[in-house]
Amino acid sequence: MKAKKDLPSPETQQEAMKVARSIQKPNQTKDQTKLIAQGIEKGITLYKKQQKEKQREADKLRKKQHKTESNTPTTPHDESIDLTSNKQTTNNIAWILLVISWVGFIAYISLA
Repeated sequence: MKAKKDLPSPETQQEAMKVARSIQKPNQTKDQTKLIAQGIEKGITLYKKQQKEKQREADKLRKKQHKTESNTPTTPHDESIDLTSNKQTTNNIAWILLVISWVGFIAYISLA
């Protein structure tokens, strides 16, 4: 059995012919224009294949990352613990700064 040859879509053929006509030289024959259009078709087809391959690779990578993320167990409880410890740290810093500022203020008043 012979492998099926990839034929360009009619839209690709029309686009290639339009481009070939737009760059046509004054003394160029119709056969030469058709050959140029065929070359452009091959280029467009190759470009589309490359883009599909890039898209497939990106999809594979995205799925792999999604699978990796879904395998790591995270619970809402862990996140709430992190938020609570962050609030406590911020609260402690605020109190420490308040005490330091009052000590500095009292020292300034007493020395003046």
